[in-house]
Amino acid sequence: MRTTLRIRRAAMVFTAIGALALTGCGDDGDGGKDAKDGGGSSKGADNPQSVVLPKLDGEKISVAAVWTGPEQANFVKVLKEFEKRTGAKVTFVPAQDPIVNFLGTKIAGGQPPDVAMIPQVGAIQQAVAKKWAKPAGPEAKAQLAKNYSKVWQDLGAVDGTQYGVYFKAANKSLIWYNTKAFENAGASEPKTWKDFLATAETVSASGVTPVSVGGADGWTLTDWFENIYLSQAGPEKYDQLAQHKIKWTDPSVKDALTSLAQLFGKPSLIAGGADGALQTEFPASVTQTFTGGDQPKGAMVFEGDFVGINIAQTKAKIGTDAKVFPFPAVGAESPVVTGGDAAVALKDGNGAQALLTWLASTDAAKIWAEQGGFISPNKALDAAAYPNEVQRTMAKALIAAGDAVRFDMSDQAPQSFGGTPGKGEWKTLQDFLKNPKDIAGTQAKLESDAAKAYKS
Repeated sequence: MRTTLRIRRAAMVFTAIGALALTGCGDDGDGGKDAKDGGGSSKGADNPQSVVLPKLDGEKISVAAVWTGPEQANFVKVLKEFEKRTGAKVTFVPAQDPIVNFLGTKIAGGQPPDVAMIPQVGAIQQAVAKKWAKPAGPEAKAQLAKNYSKVWQDLGAVDGTQYGVYFKAANKSLIWYNTKAFENAGASEPKTWKDFLATAETVSASGVTPVSVGGADGWTLTDWFENIYLSQAGPEKYDQLAQHKIKWTDPSVKDALTSLAQLFGKPSLIAGGADGALQTEFPASVTQTFTGGDQPKGAMVFEGDFVGINIAQTKAKIGTDAKVFPFPAVGAESPVVTGGDAAVALKDGNGAQALLTWLASTDAAKIWAEQGGFISPNKALDAAAYPNEVQRTMAKALIAAGDAVRFDMSDQAPQSFGGTPGKGEWKTLQDFLKNPKDIAGTQAKLESDAAKAYKS
């Protein structure tokens, strides 16, 4: 959740659109513009339709999401096409994080939206536990079975019942790099963790610090750990640790921290050293990588596809000045850690179910994919729909991971352990960045905090 919130804030800074006064999808007055500009609505209609939707003439449907700026505008294009195909009238309801609190207020006031876009596995489980969520119908489940790998279906299910339809995903297993810095160093994209460390040394020898780390935001450090752990320990161990079925004192955690210490234990490889990294917030870790020409403060920065939002605040161009490669394989395979937003019905009725069916379809995914700034977990979507090679690379990596993809571990944990600044996993990994030799002490502190959090 906290990662999503920071992404939202970054998007708000980035957008030139500003605050959109969208109260309904058909009210922005640019329907003709969409068709001329090749917007999602027209492109989705040009091709044979992959999904059959019911006629809902005059039915009113409301959808709540925390998206703002370009994310909101692109989602509205998806909803407009749904309106055209069904005759329904859809209203976008701006929500606030944490969305569970927002929905609780709406439900208490007797005005829940028909559908909510929920950005966390735990939040779906909360909605089910509170008896807010309605199970997905057979048409939506048929689209999921056709278009989604089992892991994405399971992420939207609770106790074997399907509730969520994951529409938008994030690939959080990417290394972005300054191409000029790489070229000057004679460096190439590494495939393995060993090669990554060697590449870092090569870049360092050229006079540029190789890695920018946003350590002031503890969630970035959890993402470093999770990618290493997933690749090294494997998906089954990852699931066990995420559910606290094994302890943080497990040898597999020691192995992952030891690998991470190979980077964190060399201050010369990190922009500003450990102290500098702990004072660098995530957005600055990106912008300092893509400013300064071929002499940036850091040549590489790790994080998800949303890094592109922050790169856009610099003069660097994605695909030329800024490129990306998958997180290197620490074990047998490169990891793919993800986040995402799932549509969940909060009201019974044909409208809500039809919208879930639509969002599970390839047609709906294609509309936003063509606009950019989006990755779909829909494996049936042709990668050619994405507007550039960088987007296609990120999307292909997500789909290629299949059932080995895993949702952000700290986002699955109780908030007191996995999502609170200055506490739990965030604080302990910040301490580890400062003192990466203390692996046993780090494990003991993580286990102590996790044990308390999972019991409460």
